Amino acid sequence: MKTMPEDEVIQKIAVVAEKTLVATGVLRIERIELSPLLELNSQVQLVKYPDLEIYVRAGGGEEFKLIFEVKSLVQPRYINIVSAQFRALMESKKNWYGILGAPYISKESMLLCRENGIGCMDLAGNCYLSFNGVYINIQGKKNPYQQKRPLKSIFYSKSTRVLRVLLSEPARNWRLQELASEAQVSIGLASNVRRRLIDYDLVILDDEKAGFKLKDPQRLLKEWAKNYSYRDNDVTNFYSLDKTQVIEDKVADYCKEEEIKYAFTLTSGANLAAPFLRYNRVFFYTDSVIDPIAEVLGWKEVSSGSNISVLKPYDEGVFYGQQLIKKKKVVSDLQLYLDLQSYEQRGQEAAEYLLAEKLAKNW
Repeated sequence: MKTMPEDEVIQKIAVVAEKTLVATGVLRIERIELSPLLELNSQVQLVKYPDLEIYVRAGGGEEFKLIFEVKSLVQPRYINIVSAQFRALMESKKNWYGILGAPYISKESMLLCRENGIGCMDLAGNCYLSFNGVYINIQGKKNPYQQKRPLKSIFYSKSTRVLRVLLSEPARNWRLQELASEAQVSIGLASNVRRRLIDYDLVILDDEKAGFKLKDPQRLLKEWAKNYSYRDNDVTNFYSLDKTQVIEDKVADYCKEEEIKYAFTLTSGANLAAPFLRYNRVFFYTDSVIDPIAEVLGWKEVSSGSNISVLKPYDEGVFYGQQLIKKKKVVSDLQLYLDLQSYEQRGQEAAEYLLAEKLAKNW
């Protein structure tokens, strides 16, 4: 869906705001003004002219001015900027309250507005307002204006190599050139990913060292998990008469002998890295041709009833940071978390266990 023009969003926000405020039964709307000109001090640069002003009064109390900044798309970085400017206005002008408006505002963004002392409102009917003793908090209404979020562009193919490096050492201050080299991508691609992360307030810039580092690794990982499934890889299923442990031993021994790149993941990887699930199915990555491996180890390809799943990686990055556990190669805890999050059989529980017991502790 195309982004809604801001002038249209402003008109719609005005309608939603009027209904929401009147529904309180406490507030009386004195007047509504669209895009009024306003002179502010020189320090306030973004909110030069509120897109919408609504003047309200509670009973016989003083009149309050609600000023709206309306955007077609809300990003965390933008919320931090506009919040600081709204606060400057609210401190310098008596009875003013700043509100951010948009077609849709996520729970995370609403919380960020609340923490920054400003209000927010969207076209779905979600809103948070707290001024002059008035408190309105409406959450949980679904987004009727679904759009492809720009952040998704960093979760495709080689872009994720950059994320792997950053999440592997989140406290490290990275320069673009060294980051691109470590991730084995071009400087241009690394720069594009950094720009997206800046837009979503996911990195901290170090101007003195001309570098940057992750601000909230867990939030980035969670967002990545929403946009990933282990089925993004090419999966081939087999059946073997051998028991699970025997299959894994044979895979490890054969791949080592033949110098084949591989790494266990999902239930097999979790059993080695952070035991949590009972399982009877083997999962592993390899970039090698699988038919010779299956033939030597006596596997039969099947469409159902499999106990072996071989994943051909969507990108070589899945092998980044792999670990050796009990003489077996396992994907990194990061890749294991991503794979488990999309696995139906208690995979999310196992992923959260891995996050709490290993990833979060290292961060």
